[in-house]
Amino acid sequence: MNQHKMIITQYNPKYAEQTVAMWRDSKEQAIGQKEIHSFENHVYFLNHVLSEQFQIDLALMDEKVVGVIAYNEREISQLYIHVDYQGMGIGPTLLDRVKAQSSGRLRLYTFEVNENAQRFYEKHGFEIIGRGHENEENLADIQYEWISK
Repeated sequence: MNQHKMIITQYNPKYAEQTVAMWRDSKEQAIGQKEIHSFENHVYFLNHVLSEQFQIDLALMDEKVVGVIAYNEREISQLYIHVDYQGMGIGPTLLDRVKAQSSGRLRLYTFEVNENAQRFYEKHGFEIIGRGHENEENLADIQYEWISK
């Protein structure tokens, strides 16, 4: 993974702006539509809503946020990788850590338009268990589940 060492660390609000900028870029590229919430609201959501409901880990390279995952022992709420750092193993590294501390099964939703995410999750042992979840983006969703073998 080039010469730079990746560090995984617990989320710290000092990384809020970087995390949100990366998240918005990555999501926009994945689903082809602009984020509906303002940058400020997104930062507030990260710091005061998501972080109270889920454990959040960041992947850092040279103090730069290159990945984020929000999870608990049963579900993954968010997983985004910086658009310039995809395909380097950051996603699988974050996912493996979450699997290791999970209850033995994890569920998540991904957008039907996001075929890269579907390939990624299927490659890492997730199977489709449902379709058509309501979300703010009004996009069709797929629900996935991973069960520890």
